[in-house]
Amino acid sequence: MSDTIKDRKLAQFISAEPRGMGIEMLMQSVGEESSRRTMQRRLDELLRLGWLERRGKARATRYHLTEPGRTTLLREQPRHLEPSLLCEDSPPMTAPQRADAVPEFGQSVGPELGEESKRLRDIIRQPQALRKVCRYRREFLDAYQPDKTAYLPETLRKHLHGIGQSEHMAAMPAGTYARHVLDRLIIDLTWNSSRLEGSTYSLLETDHLLALGKSDDPVRFLEMQMILNHKAAIEFLVESPDELGFNRYTFLNLHAILSDGLLKNAKSEGALRTIPVGVGGTVYHPTNQPALIEECFDLILRKAAVISDPLECAFFLMVHLPYLQPFEDGNKRTSRLSANLPLIQKNMSPLSFVDVPVRDYTDGILAVYELNRIELLRDLFAWAYERSAGRYASIRQEMSDPDPLHVRYRMEVKDRIRDVVVNRMGKMTAAEALRRWTLQNVTASDRAHFIEIVEERLLDLNEGSIARVRVRPSEFAAWWPVWTKR
Repeated sequence: MSDTIKDRKLAQFISAEPRGMGIEMLMQSVGEESSRRTMQRRLDELLRLGWLERRGKARATRYHLTEPGRTTLLREQPRHLEPSLLCEDSPPMTAPQRADAVPEFGQSVGPELGEESKRLRDIIRQPQALRKVCRYRREFLDAYQPDKTAYLPETLRKHLHGIGQSEHMAAMPAGTYARHVLDRLIIDLTWNSSRLEGSTYSLLETDHLLALGKSDDPVRFLEMQMILNHKAAIEFLVESPDELGFNRYTFLNLHAILSDGLLKNAKSEGALRTIPVGVGGTVYHPTNQPALIEECFDLILRKAAVISDPLECAFFLMVHLPYLQPFEDGNKRTSRLSANLPLIQKNMSPLSFVDVPVRDYTDGILAVYELNRIELLRDLFAWAYERSAGRYASIRQEMSDPDPLHVRYRMEVKDRIRDVVVNRMGKMTAAEALRRWTLQNVTASDRAHFIEIVEERLLDLNEGSIARVRVRPSEFAAWWPVWTKR
């Protein structure tokens, strides 16, 4: 491929992202084995030609397509689109199409796509000027009938169930498996979901931020807040998944946690939107009718609540929450984390979007927005779940039968550990306080075992496992010298 064609391809990637793209995001999206120096040279050439402009400094640098660049791309783009798929008044789909084969999976970066998915990708990758405006279609949601319609065909669901759950896991109480992998899940899902939102934090920087709970970087304050919000949201889902459901309490609070401090109006955090919004990089316009938003939001939750297969439910949420755009911002973030709720409740491997290319995810979402077609996003979902399940497979194999007493007193165990840390107790003080509390609050036959469980977990506690007992890094740092004092 000539340098000119490569540069044009690079500009097309940037044109699809109205907020601009950083060099790291571009290298992941393009998916080519080129060095950072080569990428920088190509960007510099596009800057020289006037196709791009550079905004921001250091890690916050983003490249944006200029109007001259957009005009050049449009002029050179071949016109071979299918009007029936792009037209605003194209014939509605009577029902989501069923697939009769499992998508092919490969080991390359990003999923291998079927022919139909490739065709959809080519359509939605055309410049926006060639794609006609489309609006929210209520009938797309109405056509979905839980446990009758299948976005994920049966063969695919069986395949993913086989790699995402064992018989041993299926018999465990809700959320047990997610709690076993919580430390790794927090860093994986937080970093990858934030990366899909355009975060410039690296994996190591994210891990460092999560450990400290704060950052002094003024340039990336919003990114820092988004990352910390992800951690809190994951803990919200994993802490007591059996108490959560497909209801307003769960989904509005999940959005509130994810959007904390990120919206101009704090009242919009955890609230359905009542104002118009635009979606960058697409010709899709969400509905601006508050009554319709509320009605469809509740319908999405009602349908999700009765989908028996957790994988189908997860994918259904990934499709319909972003499509409705029920919140002023943070809709895709909310859909990615809420997709994990049915998986957590059924003790399946979570979906952490490991290695998912930004461009492929965007393509899948745009195909839903503009064409009401799920094939492209489905191929990505299946590939991404394979990657995520493989990541946690070793932990799954090491899991033993859960201690019934620990399951019964799970919250009390956490509270006792947190009490020791927050009150900066040494070992002797903690032992006496634990005995007194247990005498008053635990059944006589369970007391000795309960004390043993708490004491073992106190001895194993470290800065990498404090999130599961709701201890902040600053609290752990203040307690540790007292605990280790001889």
